[in-house]
Amino acid sequence: MSVEKGERLIIKRDGYPSPGEIVIGTVTRVMDFGAFVSLDEYEGKEGMVHISEVAPGWIKDIRDHVKKGQKVVCKVLSVNPKRGHIDLSIKDVTERQKREKWQEWKNELKAFKWLEIIGEKLGMSREQLVEIGKKLIKEFDSVHEAFVECAYEGYEVLAKIVGEEFAKEMAEIARENIKPPRVKVMGYFELKSYAGDGVERIRKALMKAYDVIKKFPNIKAEIEYVGAPKYRIVLEADDYKVAEKALKSVVDSVLKTMKKLGGEGDFVREYIG
Repeated sequence: MSVEKGERLIIKRDGYPSPGEIVIGTVTRVMDFGAFVSLDEYEGKEGMVHISEVAPGWIKDIRDHVKKGQKVVCKVLSVNPKRGHIDLSIKDVTERQKREKWQEWKNELKAFKWLEIIGEKLGMSREQLVEIGKKLIKEFDSVHEAFVECAYEGYEVLAKIVGEEFAKEMAEIARENIKPPRVKVMGYFELKSYAGDGVERIRKALMKAYDVIKKFPNIKAEIEYVGAPKYRIVLEADDYKVAEKALKSVVDSVLKTMKKLGGEGDFVREYIG
C-alpha cells in the first residue's frame, strides 16, 4: 500500500531532545501557570513552558502571549526521561535562533515531501518511508541533510542506508532542488610602477585577470581598489578546486604582465573566516 495522497508525512525522532537544543512545537494546552507544548520533531513528547519562561518581564495573562494550536520555537532547559518531563523556554530563544530553526524545519518538511514523491513512484507504504526517514535522521541528523549530502557526493553515499534504487531517486530530486553553495577565494595584489603612466600600466595588468577568467566556466571575478598599492580580487565559483586553479592562473598572469610592463608586484592570499 502506497502513501495516501493528501496525508502529510512527518517523520519524528525517537528519544528525548538535549538540554540547550532549539525545538519546534505546537501549544496543546494553556494554563494559568504555563503552556504545554507538543514537540513536532519528537515522537510522543510534550514539554512545559512555565509562565516565567514565556516572555521577558511580568506577565499578567499568559493567554496574551500563547494560544492553543500556536507553533512556537523553544529552548530545552532540562530533561528528565524517568519522569517524562521536558522544561522549555520561549523567551530564551534569540531572533536569530528562531529564524534559523524555522528555516531548518521548512527544509525538513520539503524533504519529507520528497520522500513521499519517491514512495509514490516506487509504490512504498507509509511505514516503509518512516523507517527510511528514521535511518536518514540517525545517520545525517536530518532528512534534508541527507538530500544535501546526496546532491554533493552522489547516490552512493546513501545506497547502503536506503538501497540503491531509492538512493538514485533521492539523487535525482536532490540535483533538481538543491543548489550547492558558491565558494569564494580571495587575496590582494600589491602592484607598483614608477613610470609616468604607471597607473595605466597597473590597470592593464589587472585587466589580464578578466581575460584569464573567461577560460573558466561559471566563475565570477571582482577586483577592487583597497588603497595604493593594494587591489583585492575575489573569485566566486561552484567548486573550490576550480576556484583555486583559476586564482593561481590569474595571479601568474597579472604578476607576469606587471613585470613585462616594467613594474613589480606581489600577491597575498586572504582566507575567509
